[in-house]
Amino acid sequence: MSDQKQKYSKELLFGIVSNDIDRIINTEHSDPHSVLGAHPANIGNEDGTIFRAFHPDATSAEIVFEDRRVAMHNSEALGIFWCFLPELKPPLTYRVAFHFSDGTIWESDTPYRFMPTLGEQDLYYFAEGRHLHLYEKLGAHLREVDGVKGVSFAVWAPNAKRVSVIGNFNFWDGRLYPMRSMGVSGVWELFIPNLDADELYKFEIKTAEGHLRTKTDPYAFYMELRPGTASVTWDMNAYSWSDDAWMEERKAKDLINSPMNIYEVHLGSWLRFHEENNRWGTYKEIAPLLVEHMKTYGFTHVELMPIMEHPFDASWGYQVTGYFAPTSRFGTPDDFKFFVDFLHQHGIGVILDWVPAHFPRDDFSLRFFDGTALYEHADPRQGEHRDWGTLIFNYGRNEVRNFLLGNALFWLDKYHIDGLRVDAVASMLYLDYSKNEGEWIPNKYGGNENLEAIEFIKEFNETVYGRFPGCFTVAEESTAWTGVTTPTYLGGLGFGFKWDMGWMHDTLKYFSKDPIHRSFHHNDLTFSMMYAYSENFILPLSHDEVVYGKGSLLRKMPGDDLQKFANLRLLYGYMFTHTGKKLLMAGAEFGTWNEWDHESSLERHLLQYSVHEGISRFLSDLGKLYLEDSSLWKWDAKHEGFSWIDCNDYMSSVLAYIRRGPEGFLVIALNFTPVQRNGYRVGVPEPGDYVEVINSDSEFYGGTNIGNSGRIGTISGRQHGYGQFLELTLPPYGCLILRKG
Repeated sequence: MSDQKQKYSKELLFGIVSNDIDRIINTEHSDPHSVLGAHPANIGNEDGTIFRAFHPDATSAEIVFEDRRVAMHNSEALGIFWCFLPELKPPLTYRVAFHFSDGTIWESDTPYRFMPTLGEQDLYYFAEGRHLHLYEKLGAHLREVDGVKGVSFAVWAPNAKRVSVIGNFNFWDGRLYPMRSMGVSGVWELFIPNLDADELYKFEIKTAEGHLRTKTDPYAFYMELRPGTASVTWDMNAYSWSDDAWMEERKAKDLINSPMNIYEVHLGSWLRFHEENNRWGTYKEIAPLLVEHMKTYGFTHVELMPIMEHPFDASWGYQVTGYFAPTSRFGTPDDFKFFVDFLHQHGIGVILDWVPAHFPRDDFSLRFFDGTALYEHADPRQGEHRDWGTLIFNYGRNEVRNFLLGNALFWLDKYHIDGLRVDAVASMLYLDYSKNEGEWIPNKYGGNENLEAIEFIKEFNETVYGRFPGCFTVAEESTAWTGVTTPTYLGGLGFGFKWDMGWMHDTLKYFSKDPIHRSFHHNDLTFSMMYAYSENFILPLSHDEVVYGKGSLLRKMPGDDLQKFANLRLLYGYMFTHTGKKLLMAGAEFGTWNEWDHESSLERHLLQYSVHEGISRFLSDLGKLYLEDSSLWKWDAKHEGFSWIDCNDYMSSVLAYIRRGPEGFLVIALNFTPVQRNGYRVGVPEPGDYVEVINSDSEFYGGTNIGNSGRIGTISGRQHGYGQFLELTLPPYGCLILRKG
């Protein structure tokens, strides 16, 4: 008999080949459950159970039953312990106690006596890319198996030689809890009994080349605060929601024909406590303050810059390493549920920025996950965003698409999120996005469209709208791609809304100009109505416009300080009376001088100054008017909702138009110069008195109080195609909003 056969002679007698023993010892076995644990056996014509356990550092081991302890044999194979007990038949409840040379004992239940927690149907739909509740199967889940509470772990790593669960519960030793391969699916699974919430864990992966990689769970529900990178077990079903009324009402809401005034917030800079070492506010601390603040300005929704876990504060959350984990910077997953719940109870919707376009290169996360380019493309011409230093998802792989689709549904399902704003859509649509010739690979037809990404986007939108009535999606898409908000069955991408980047760019370019030059750029203001009904637009003045040296909105304005404030009020007036939903970055309500800074808090102290308080009052009144008067939103998607009175007076740099709804109309007149215009004629549809419901030059807002004394009557005569007109005094840099009454 050879030396190897002598070494493993006892194991060979009990039905294990030497190769199995080698793979257990070297922690490379893809099915450790077939060796370890309790198995039926017949020894010497006697039926019973053989028990096997493995710990390479133990000197002895015992099987521990409720009423007795049985010593195990110490195999000549390093770390393998076994014993045969006749007449017993699995399944059996027992624990294993390992003894060590320093006298310590580690006693625990064994994971190797439990059946898999994933079924064939789960694996089939995952391989097809259509497992819509994948977040309930992969990752770490508190559950009860055979009457035993614990945590089931599952991870996709198809090219790994071995995957182990490591954590504080097994001393971060990858040799102790190797997982079971679920065959060609590439999924590895293990149920570890007696674990609970708040346990740190990771996956240790041995690659095909034998290298070890330590990875956070791609499906982790919670992660420790940076610079830590461990995943944390969490019970996703423990929180009790109180937003039933909101959720029921949401299902029937007509979003296109409803007001939508969005407040964009970076939670890390919205509330900080300077007296406490500039610490962040928590989800629970922020929620009531945010609700009160938003109500003041008539905001209907908050849009959170990504709150998914990320290691680098200065990425603002756009380089995600924990797609299923709300960042622990501000509290636990249940704390974030409280945040959403509280806002819903007070009538405010929650939108999340979502980043399926790319992910960072941090080695503890998705990059080169199982030793291969699993989530990304192997070819850098397909897999790299060089501008951002990030990697591009491989949308052609079913499991990757399922990961992203499941992630989107997860936030809508488990956190009751109302909308997802998809970041960097243009970078997904085009293979040559921000790339030079030779740095990208054409699609199969020779074009630059990313066909797999386009199909994913369509599937994402179809699934969101099909499964979550009342929820919506938004595209940040900066090109002229057609049909972004056209339904997929009509050939579009299927988003609910699109950021109007063209409006934003043209408007800010116009407002930044000295008024003496504005008459030559009048088209920058009027052009947006040429395409206003081609998509369902949101008008964004977002964080992107007030960072990286671009200056705050206030600093973009020309003139002296008072003129800057007047221009800013005029900008807001133009925005809120234009067709389309609205989005403002936090801080816009104060007219901040400084650019947005993710490490600073919202500059609330500015309200002690009258000019900033005036901006705040103006935006508050404008927001309330927007909510109260349906002519500003009810027919946003209909041509009847907007009509020009005069869009051609470029010499005076004046615009006049009507916003109309089923309940009435508003007349808007905007003067984009510092020149007061007296006796300015504006034709109106109906005779009678018109009330100035908003005058941006009111001294209440920090203006000079030039206007029309709050009310003005029509004069009979032809003007702008109407049979009567108003002879208005237009204040410098003024926005007038008038209502018949």
